[in-house]
Amino acid sequence: MGDQMAKAEDFENKAEKKLSSWGMFGSKFEDAADLFDKSANSYKLSKSWDKAGSTYVKLANCHLKLESKHEAASAYVDAAHCYKKVNMNEAVSCLDNAVNMFCDIGRISMAARYLKEIAELCESEQNIEKALVYYEKSADFYESEEVTTSANQCKQKVAQFSAQLEQYQKSIEIYEGIARQSLNNNLLKYGVKGHLLNAGICELCKGDVVAISNALERYQDLDPTFSGTREYKLLADVAAAIDGEDVAKFTEAVKEFDSMTPLDSWKTTLFLRVKEKLKAKELEEDDLT
Repeated sequence: MGDQMAKAEDFENKAEKKLSSWGMFGSKFEDAADLFDKSANSYKLSKSWDKAGSTYVKLANCHLKLESKHEAASAYVDAAHCYKKVNMNEAVSCLDNAVNMFCDIGRISMAARYLKEIAELCESEQNIEKALVYYEKSADFYESEEVTTSANQCKQKVAQFSAQLEQYQKSIEIYEGIARQSLNNNLLKYGVKGHLLNAGICELCKGDVVAISNALERYQDLDPTFSGTREYKLLADVAAAIDGEDVAKFTEAVKEFDSMTPLDSWKTTLFLRVKEKLKAKELEEDDLT
């Protein structure tokens, strides 16, 4: 490790000397870039991630001087992957730089890929507001390149986080849109009932019984097979429990579904919000009588 560290520092010092020396404009940046690349690799081998990251940034700057935006973007990506281990903010900043460069040279799919990676980093840090913004950008980019599967994966994340932030209408529109799109694809048809269930749960969170009833009719029109599913039954039973302000009926409906198809943490959280509202209503009624 010590040997690699010494090598890395030696390569870096030589690169800095190249930059400050006289010489042909292009060649000195090319020579420095080669040395910074070797230096960054040696820093990586010595697990000195912070130094490796900063050296890749220096490499990116050399490529920019040589007007090689693709190579500069790639160096920023390498920097980000080193910083990921020690400094999440720097990792995000480097990936952001890479995205801007890939956009400049028309590599939109690459930009979308790294926007998604930024979103995943933000999600791992529990920063769902920031993650949502980047997943949304990534979805837009993937959609413009007609990479539908990746666009939908990002959209589902946007819908998931929007619901967590109580932006239910936004989630509903996304889930319904994906369901509509999936109906025309034999491979994706099986997922329609899941998307409609997610949209329906968001409707339940809004607590408007008329809107829930209208949504169920809309889903039936969209997919005539939906009314025969357990997902539809769950939404209809919960809607009836909300209408009747019946907490026991609500609990029974959710429990019955969960015993056959365990609810994930996202659905459980939203159903708990619905239940809390229902309980509060029930207490209100008790206070009035």
